[in-house]
Amino acid sequence: MDASAILSEARRRSGLTLRQLARRARTSHSTIAAYENGTKQPTTATLVRLVGACGFELEAELRPSGPFEDRQQRGRQLLEVLDLADQFPSRRLAPIAYRFPAR
Repeated sequence: MDASAILSEARRRSGLTLRQLARRARTSHSTIAAYENGTKQPTTATLVRLVGACGFELEAELRPSGPFEDRQQRGRQLLEVLDLADQFPSRRLAPIAYRFPAR
């Protein structure tokens, strides 16, 4: 999600108009409109301040994406399976002798 979408969503969810948010954030409504339209990019500090004026906190999270994520997940699953297999006894039992009844 980019800055314009984050700001638009925060303002929409807060129920504020452009002018109301501008007053709260001490900036102009045209600046906020430019941020929301994507014609201007706010700094991270400005975006945090504007989202805060809407009554929200901005959080960021780093996570792997694409094929790398899939390989990591499969690797973790393989390790779990191998750990589970180590918990089973490894000695082989003698084969069971079965005799057919005499006729």
